[in-house]
Amino acid sequence: MDSHQEGSSEIKKPFYREIIESVVIAVILAVIIRLFILEPFYIPSGSMEPTLQENDRIIVSKLNYRFQEPKRGDIIVFKYPLDPKRNFVKRLIAVGGETVSIKNSKLYINNQLVAEDYLPQGLRFKDFGPVEVPAGSYFMLGDNRNNSEDSRFWGFLPENLIVGKAVVIYWPLDRATTVH
Repeated sequence: MDSHQEGSSEIKKPFYREIIESVVIAVILAVIIRLFILEPFYIPSGSMEPTLQENDRIIVSKLNYRFQEPKRGDIIVFKYPLDPKRNFVKRLIAVGGETVSIKNSKLYINNQLVAEDYLPQGLRFKDFGPVEVPAGSYFMLGDNRNNSEDSRFWGFLPENLIVGKAVVIYWPLDRATTVH
């Protein structure tokens, strides 16, 4: 018996079958990543300027909040409470049990002034509150307060509507950076 034939029971697959299998595996991995790990989103408005600009493209991590609670300052993509088919992106301002108020264009949480370095300089906006955030909910505001439909208008964000945390601006390339 020829030594080359002995032990070589491997059957070579046709080339087209290898390509089909590779494509199927790639599609399955892409779907899993998009559903459970990372998802791209488009910013349709200027409600988060200057942090996020209209037409920016961002990557949202769906894993972050499986391992840690959302915290003040996080930029979060969520299902709009008044129409869950729409996605919104806003900054988390307060968590359940905290009291929010805005006086003279300054944010207060539990009567303590909160520094908001991310806001545009000289931005003036209406007084609001005080309101207490219910347990299991969040108070969300846009950085461009005068052009943002946020918790001041539609109320509190229930925890179950959170999609994920904005982590990276990837487009346009000249704005590519991590999100803070």
